[in-house]
Amino acid sequence: MALNSQVAAVLAAMADLPPVDFATITPEEMRAATAPPQTALPPVVASVRNLSIDLPGRTIGARLYTPKGAPRAAPLVLYYHGGGWVICSVDTHDPLCRALARESGVAVLSIEYRLAPETPFPGPLDDCYGALVWAAAHAADLGIDASRLAVAGDSAGGNLAAAVAIRARDEHGPALRHQLLIYPVTDANFETPSYRENGSDDAYLSTAMMRWFWKHYVGDLNDVDSLAAPLRHEDLSGLPPATVLVAEYDALRDEGLAYADALRAAGVSVASDTAPGMIHGFLSMLEAVPDGYPHLAWCAARLQEALA
Repeated sequence: MALNSQVAAVLAAMADLPPVDFATITPEEMRAATAPPQTALPPVVASVRNLSIDLPGRTIGARLYTPKGAPRAAPLVLYYHGGGWVICSVDTHDPLCRALARESGVAVLSIEYRLAPETPFPGPLDDCYGALVWAAAHAADLGIDASRLAVAGDSAGGNLAAAVAIRARDEHGPALRHQLLIYPVTDANFETPSYRENGSDDAYLSTAMMRWFWKHYVGDLNDVDSLAAPLRHEDLSGLPPATVLVAEYDALRDEGLAYADALRAAGVSVASDTAPGMIHGFLSMLEAVPDGYPHLAWCAARLQEALA
């Protein structure tokens, strides 16, 4: 399918921005360039609470979105934001988390995990898994049902959600009913067809950008742990059912679909879909790309069904 016209308009508007030199740009400069807009009108939910999560040796932030009509003990999805483990925040993903809560009817707890390179792998993953354990232990305070938990995330957050699901299985952590992986990072392989087709320097998500993210997250790309690249994990059996959404014009398309196939091969129930005409990050562009809403609705329906 051709590139979606709404996406094309977004890319045309971005074309006048100065190019990023990933040989010299710093994480601080990238974070400043991706600060959240102040004018967005996010979807309405019943309540939003900013929280502090005390974990061993550190405290991280979180934001709890409770949708209208949620039961007193609501099901909960822990959401891990994208941004290559280096940029973005709970604030940048606030509209997406509000929309997911509203559409699914499920409470969403967005996690402000520590970022690389200040906190490289496995620090962000430790925060995300620790937040899951904390949420299950504080279910009564949060007003959630600890027997109906899921994890979700986009891009690097999808990577973290997949890794949290593996750790929850291996460490006998809280039982998860579902994992929602939105255009997830699952491997550090830059030679896939989707990278060759969609990873040019002028792409929204380029190969150079992904190499830059990986370098800050793991350091040595020749020694990547399987919890950083879950497609390399030797055992994916016994994991919770999964929903995997990828975008047609995304360098990460093939590794997302490959992870869905690997889960199926391990006996995990998986629903996967490719959003035609879309690029990486399109669910964070819904104000400008409303054609993305049906894909958000599909993800929300999958969560709602899994957590019913």
